[in-house]
Amino acid sequence: MSVGDTPITVVGNLTDEPELRFTSGGAAMARFTIASTPRTYDKNTGQWRDGTAMFLRATAWREVAEHAAETLGKGMRVVATGRLVQHNWQTDEGENRSMLGFDVEDIGPSLKFATAKVTKAQRNGGAPAPQSDPWSTATPGTPATPAGGPAAWGGSAPAGGPDEPPF
Repeated sequence: MSVGDTPITVVGNLTDEPELRFTSGGAAMARFTIASTPRTYDKNTGQWRDGTAMFLRATAWREVAEHAAETLGKGMRVVATGRLVQHNWQTDEGENRSMLGFDVEDIGPSLKFATAKVTKAQRNGGAPAPQSDPWSTATPGTPATPAGGPAAWGGSAPAGGPDEPPF
């Protein structure tokens, strides 16, 4: 994140399946909505009470987008981190409109009420990691970073077009 961003963490449920699309430059983008409802315990009644639900429209890019679309589904409880972004536009009638969005940098299933089996994603068709160490990305005696540096394994690269974020 850059200076001046508003970082947040949101815990909530997906209201639908993540919608995966690709920009004209080939970058993956997933859009989804996270519903977060505060709950408070009422000591007088001995019951939990739901507050007003907040629906945040979220966007994930590149690998995070692809992994979210492949892994997450409607109704799943997720924990997402990212930043709030302000979107401003003008209607055809000349009215100014705005809304807050959520640019997701990382997202995963919440393990509070569920379990998950994690599989490390392969990059650029690399060989699967040995079973004894599922997080290993290098063979003993070889460098951990693939030849070619970050570009070879999907690291940062310039944005491919005007509809992509700068990160």
